[in-house]
Amino acid sequence: MTSCSESPSSERLAEAGWLRRDSLQAAETLLIGAAGGAVFAAARFPAGWLAGAMIFCAAAALLGRPLGVPRPVARFFSVIVGMALGGVVNPVTLHGVAAWPLSVALIALAMACVTFATMTYLRRVHGWDGMTALLAGFPGALGQVMAYAAEENCDMRAIAIVQMMRVAILTIGVPAALAALGLTAADRGVVQATGIFDAPGELVLLIVACVAAGFILVRLGLPGGLLIGPMVVSAALHGSGLISATLPLWVTVIGMIGIGSIGGARFAGTPARLVLSYLWAALGAFAVSLAIAALFASMAGLLVYESAGDIAVAYLPGAIDAMMVLALALDLDPIFVGAHHLARLLGLSLALPVVISALRQPAAPSDESPRSRNVRGSSDRRPFGD
Repeated sequence: MTSCSESPSSERLAEAGWLRRDSLQAAETLLIGAAGGAVFAAARFPAGWLAGAMIFCAAAALLGRPLGVPRPVARFFSVIVGMALGGVVNPVTLHGVAAWPLSVALIALAMACVTFATMTYLRRVHGWDGMTALLAGFPGALGQVMAYAAEENCDMRAIAIVQMMRVAILTIGVPAALAALGLTAADRGVVQATGIFDAPGELVLLIVACVAAGFILVRLGLPGGLLIGPMVVSAALHGSGLISATLPLWVTVIGMIGIGSIGGARFAGTPARLVLSYLWAALGAFAVSLAIAALFASMAGLLVYESAGDIAVAYLPGAIDAMMVLALALDLDPIFVGAHHLARLLGLSLALPVVISALRQPAAPSDESPRSRNVRGSSDRRPFGD
């Protein structure tokens, strides 16, 4: 009798303990991210709130802090960013939509080439097995990639480090490079925002419609649905002129801090020496992917009448959430950038299972290199945080 009566109480205490731990962990993560964002923003670094939050959280995670953000909180940040992205759209920004299909088709070919080139580099130069090299070279969608990596018994740490270092370098380096070349307009602010009480009815409509769209796309299984859904609905409402209310600037900044903090916190539980051991593979893979993307971006510049900054960010082989926040922070065209990254993500997501199946069939133990056997033998490592 005693054990039966104590069991529910023990479970409630355990749940309360987990909730308290997760809350403290999330608070620490976001405070570190906010501090980093504030430092970078004060230094007038382009996309400072995003880049600073990612750098500070990544550094703290590599130093051993158990950082992380619960999934419901992470979803909240995605919805905020999606709404803010759509909020900068107006009828004028849609002038070049008719010419985009050519560029969207080109990006599908570009990302296929990026994946193949990166995979080839990791196999030939670093001796990785084909499956691990393929998943490490896949541009973006870390959650999907890590799910396949677990199924295929790959080196999950190697894949995650290469993926996350690419996103970190893009998030930090691209704003600085574009600003140095004069291709951004970040000094004008993140968005032209209205106050909370300027149009409360429109703001409520915007929030309800965007949240509903996001969760519908999540239920349909669309990657990045909580960002894409709110962005599309917000863009439609603003682009059609039905509403003019946008999120206050401070809310948008919170979304940037959240996305950056989540990206940096993914290094939690990863020893710095392990990151260093994969450093050259990650840097080399990044250089290969960036070179291929730059080649196709230059070709796209001949097809569409968009700015060089818009085209550059649209063709970056990074995670869709980070790249979309980057477009927002750099005051680029979010619809152009979003259309390309969504097409890239959907196309590669559909092709990836087919490629994995084809790559799995010809594999033979006698053809595996020592590095390949070591990689496959490392699957018992704890999966990298998603």
